[in-house]
Amino acid sequence: MSASQAEQIAGVRPILRRVIGNAGLLLGGRTVNAVLGLAYMAIAARALGAAELGALVLIQAFAQFLGEVVKFQSWQTILHYGARPLAEGRKADFQQVLRFTLILDLASTAIGIAVGIAGSLLFAGRLGWTTHQAPAAALFMFTIAFMVSATPLGLLRLFDRFDVMARQAALIAFLRLVGSGVALALHAPMQGFLLAWAAGTVGSWLYLAGGAFGELRRRGLLEGFSWRGPLASGLPGVWRFAWNTNLSATLDVAFTHVATLMVGGLVGPSQAAFWRVGRQVADAMAKPAKLLTPALYPELARLRADGRDHAMWRLARNVGLLAGGVGLVLLAASAVIGPWLLTLTLGKAFAPAAAVMTWQVAAAVIGIFALPLEPMLISLGKPGAAVRVRLGVSAAFLGVLAFLVTRFGLIGAGAGLVGAASALALGMLWFILRENGNRPAATLPAPAPIERLEGEV
Repeated sequence: MSASQAEQIAGVRPILRRVIGNAGLLLGGRTVNAVLGLAYMAIAARALGAAELGALVLIQAFAQFLGEVVKFQSWQTILHYGARPLAEGRKADFQQVLRFTLILDLASTAIGIAVGIAGSLLFAGRLGWTTHQAPAAALFMFTIAFMVSATPLGLLRLFDRFDVMARQAALIAFLRLVGSGVALALHAPMQGFLLAWAAGTVGSWLYLAGGAFGELRRRGLLEGFSWRGPLASGLPGVWRFAWNTNLSATLDVAFTHVATLMVGGLVGPSQAAFWRVGRQVADAMAKPAKLLTPALYPELARLRADGRDHAMWRLARNVGLLAGGVGLVLLAASAVIGPWLLTLTLGKAFAPAAAVMTWQVAAAVIGIFALPLEPMLISLGKPGAAVRVRLGVSAAFLGVLAFLVTRFGLIGAGAGLVGAASALALGMLWFILRENGNRPAATLPAPAPIERLEGEV
């Protein structure tokens, strides 16, 4: 290793501690969110019954799905294009990035609300709620405006204000719990609970956006800001970056839903239920490790802006090994106590789901080991490579899923999922290695180093 490479790697350990610390903050908020979420869901279930609760959940899921699909993941654009001008004190250039992402958020919000309202009214029966409930569902679609909060998220991640995001995750559940309690006391119908859940979404967004706005104002980054001015000029490849990160996130969201629907259509609803239960448990086990991802992005963006590519490699490797080690422990636990756990929590009828659940947890563990690869590609300015890998793997998996399920049952689908997770990891690693080979150390730029800003956590 050369002296310059050793110098680049220096200081990775404090960065790793910061990534773990920020992920811990997010985990605390998500834990509170999960506990309070069960509480407000229980209140709604007791007040409404299964049918109306199902409609309530489906309306919310439809809005969340649209919010995720139309969202441009502009928080990644903030990190990728905003880290260097922020560090170098180029306020006008940073404000241009901010203007670009805000306009993206506003445009995607308008599209999401329009599609949501039309879908709620025109396809009410097919989507799971009645025509009588459709007007309330259409009104609920306005909450999509408060789900597309990518720019505030990007700003808070760039400023290391993960404490604000952790409190916001807990706040949304707390507000919904209070609102559901009020709706229960007033004997409100399903529409009253929709209003309570919408209030939670709006209130938590106001807190999140207020935190980001306060940080901008405190740092003097709003002085001279204007909605008028250049958008993409001077930001090479920004439109391609925005579209690719949006498409990658959309593929990730659609992958889970389409696979579940295919399993149900091929082998029946009970097997689909086993598949869904297994995926939910696997996702829950992987969630603590996956929370390292939002904490990892800003650190990679800073190292990239500082020209410390070797430090990026060291940080990504350490995060992958740390998270993967935890994942292996969870996989062993799933294989040993899976049937007992499902019987205890869901009843004896769900014990057969343990077999496919072990395969699904194994796929999740592979994803945990590969967790830093997609952030690395995006931080290197290659989101299109991540999209191509994800698109190819998704198409291949869904293409062979019917054969695997009809020939080998759910175990075949689980094995296919492990293969897909492995192919996704290897594909992204290949693109990173190729990119690294095309970037010799002698040609790396050497911008001004990024310093920690005063007042950051």
